[in-house]
Formats: sequence, structure tokens, C-alpha cells
Amino acid sequence: MFRLGVFGSLLAVMIVWELGRPLLPLREGRGWRWLSNFSLVMLGTVAVRLLAPIGAVAAAHHASQEELGLLQQLQLADGLRIVIAIIALDLVIYTQHRVFHRVPILWRLHQVHHADRDYDVSTALRFHPLEILISLAIKLGSVYALGAPPLAVLLFEVILNGAAMFNHGNVTLGNRLDRLLRLIIVTPDMHRVHHSVRLEETNSNYGFNLPWWDRLFGTYTAVSKDGKTTLTIGLPEFQSVRMHLGSLLALPFRKRP
Repeated sequence: MFRLGVFGSLLAVMIVWELGRPLLPLREGRGWRWLSNFSLVMLGTVAVRLLAPIGAVAAAHHASQEELGLLQQLQLADGLRIVIAIIALDLVIYTQHRVFHRVPILWRLHQVHHADRDYDVSTALRFHPLEILISLAIKLGSVYALGAPPLAVLLFEVILNGAAMFNHGNVTLGNRLDRLLRLIIVTPDMHRVHHSVRLEETNSNYGFNLPWWDRLFGTYTAVSKDGKTTLTIGLPEFQSVRMHLGSLLALPFRKRP
């Protein structure tokens, strides 16, 4: 209930912010596009409930009880263990994101997210249910390998969900505020570059929460070559395609030309 309450509150804040100070005009608008994007996340949630025996927090409880994982073997203060676990899990997400861009069969799933021709808070929820299930499997494996404390996993999931909605926001930030925020969190102006139609920009700015990994591993792009307010969102092959829920679910299985 805590996670759901935080999610709903942040989603409402972002929607109000987008309505009040949008950065880019929406090409498709909301309507059917929002219905499709929100339906995808609901289907993913149902798939997780039906197919996954335990969630990430439950896995962390089990790892703690059985003293499984790296952090369970180290003599560390609880607070330090939590901080290390959150940072390590964020690195896992960054690495996973790069892999989903590089491995063709995984990119087929992830392109559902990038095929959105608009960019707003609903894009943060636009993931194929199969990608959500694979992501959960990776998260569970990481939790066990790390021996991440349950509180760290809960905080990480809340922070990650909130950060994803924030950095997918179609909102206006001043340049000075954006520069300051980029020191500690991925901002909308930073992540929007990742959704550029330019391939070299799509293959950059993989971070969802912490902005450090892109700088550290050489995948950081400060601004789009097309500018902040004039870049084209989406993938080149889907620029003239309006997708609904059925076509989004079928997209990974479409025959390539």
C-alpha cells in the first residue's frame, strides 16, 4: 500500500505539472495513447502477480533470513549496507538497460517503450509485459547476489518508480535548475535525449535514477543535436505509425523486412 500510495501521488503531481507547464506539444495527445500505455503497465502487473512467486522485497527478506549474498557476509552498519545496496541495484538497472538496447531479441521487447512518438509521464509506464517479467527476474537475482536488505529494496523500488516518472515528464525546467539536479538525479532534459530519433542519442543516457553511470562509462550526451524543444521523439520506423494496445503487444513478434 505504501508503494502504491507514493506511486499514485507522484503520478498525480507529474500530470498536473505537465498540464501546467508542458515543454513539448504532444503529436498524438493523450486519449487512446494514455489508455494503451496505462493498460500495458496494468497487464505487466497482472503478469507479475500470476507468474512470479515472490517479489523483490520478499526475496530480500529471504536472503536476510538465510544470510545469502555479498552484503550479508560483510560486517557493515545497517545504514551503510542500505546505501550500498541502493547504489548497486541502480548500477544493475543501468547495465540491464544497455543490454536491452544491444541484444536484438531484448531490443524487440524494449522498442515498445521507444516507439512512443510522444514523451510524457505515461511513457515511463510503457513497457511490454514480457520485459517487465524479465526485469523482475534480473532484479530478484541481483537482490539475492547482493544480499540487499529488505528496506533497501523497498526504498530502491519507490525511488526508481518516482525517478522514472519524473525524468519522463513533459515538463519545463530552467537550465540552471536542470544542471544542478543532474548532479544527483536523471532529469527530464537528460533522459529525453535517450528518446531522440537519432540512433547515437538513443544509445546514450541510459540512467533512470542516478546520473553518474552514463558519465562514468562514456554514454552521456548533454543535449540533443536537434535542441531541447525541437528534437524528434521515437524511432525512425514508427514515425508515421499510431499504435494501440494490441499492436504494442504484438510489436516484438512482428516479422522484420
